[in-house]
Amino acid sequence: MFRPIYLDHNASTPILPDVLDAMLPYLKEEHGNPSSSHAYGRVARDALKRARVQVAALIGAESDEILFTSGGTEASNLAIRGLAAAVTSRKGIVTSRIEHPATLMPVARLIEQGRDATHVTVDESGRARVEEFERAINDQTVLVTLMHSNNETGVLQPVRDVARIARRAGAFVHTDGAQSVGKVALDVNALGVDLMTVAGHKMYAPKGVGALYVRRGTPLVPVLLGAGHERGLRPGTENVASIVGLGAACEIAARDVSVESARVGMLRDRLGSLISSLVPGVAVNGHLVERLPNTLSIRFPRVSATALLAAAPEVAASTGSACHDGLETASSVILAMGVSPDQAVGSVRLTLGRGTTDDDIHRAADALARAWRDVSRPA
Repeated sequence: MFRPIYLDHNASTPILPDVLDAMLPYLKEEHGNPSSSHAYGRVARDALKRARVQVAALIGAESDEILFTSGGTEASNLAIRGLAAAVTSRKGIVTSRIEHPATLMPVARLIEQGRDATHVTVDESGRARVEEFERAINDQTVLVTLMHSNNETGVLQPVRDVARIARRAGAFVHTDGAQSVGKVALDVNALGVDLMTVAGHKMYAPKGVGALYVRRGTPLVPVLLGAGHERGLRPGTENVASIVGLGAACEIAARDVSVESARVGMLRDRLGSLISSLVPGVAVNGHLVERLPNTLSIRFPRVSATALLAAAPEVAASTGSACHDGLETASSVILAMGVSPDQAVGSVRLTLGRGTTDDDIHRAADALARAWRDVSRPA
C-alpha cells in the first residue's frame, strides 16, 4: 500500500513500540479494575501509580497532582469549567484569540452562564501580547488560560510572564500543554501554572488518554458525575492500558527530549530552506525562534493549501484553513497575526516527528514544489 511521507505529527503521532509493549499486558492478562480490592485490582492500581509518577516527572510535578482523563479536550474542560465552578466570587476569565477549541468553547459556555471574558490579541509573530494580559487581569479575574504553544504555528506563548501577572492579582492559571509536552522541556513550577493539559496522542501514546496537572490546593469540582475515581474529580473506571502507555511515553520523552528536539529542529529548518529555494515567495507563519522544534507553518503564494496538498499525495500534512460547502476560509489563527485572507489560505502545517528522516524532508520539499507549480495561479 502507498504510504505518503507523514508530516502531520501535531495532529497525531504513532504509538512507539516500547509504549505498545508496556500496554500489552493490560490489554490481555492484567484486566483487573483498579478499584477492586483483590490481586487483579492491586496490579491495575500499581500500574496507575507508576504512570502517575512518570507523567509527573516529565513536567516537574508531584504524582498526586496528576489526574487521568480521556484526552486533552476533557482535561481542558475540567480545568476551565471545574475551576470556574469552584470559585464563584470572581467573574473574569482572560484568554487569547488563538486557543484550541477545547479552551475557547468552554470559555464561551462560561460567558453564556454569566461570566466575563477577555480575548487577548497576538502580534505579527503569533505571540500573545503580554501588555494586553496585564491590562485585562484584575482583582475580579478568576482564571487566566493561555496555551503553551499554538497547534497550527507552533509558536511558544509567554506563559511564564502571563502567570506572573495573574498570580499578583490572585488569579489561577491554566495552560494547554498538549502540543508542547514531550517536544520541549517543561516545568510547571518554573512556568508558575496551576493547571496544565496533557494529551497522549500528541506524544506517541494512544488516542483517548490524557492528563490534567492540578497544583496542590487548586480548587476544582468535577465536570462529570459518577463514582469517586481520580480523587473524585474524574469519575469512570480508568483506561489502565492507555494510561500505562501515556506513562511509558512520558518516560521516553523525559529521556530523549533534548536530543530529539535538536534533531527535528535541524530537519525542520532544512525543510523550510529547501521549500524556500524551490518556491519563490513562500513565507513562514509565526516567530522564527520561539516555536516548537518540529513545526513549520508556511504560506505558499497564489494557491489554496487544500488544492496544493491534493496535488501532492506524497505528503500527508494539514492546511491552515477550513472548507465548508466548497468555500475555503483561512485559519483564524493565521488571520489573527495580521495575514491577509488571500495569503493565509495558502498556509500548510508541516510537523515532523521521531520517524522523520532527511530523505523524507528532501522528497517532501520536491513534491510540494512540483504541486505548487502545477496548481498555483499566475503571478
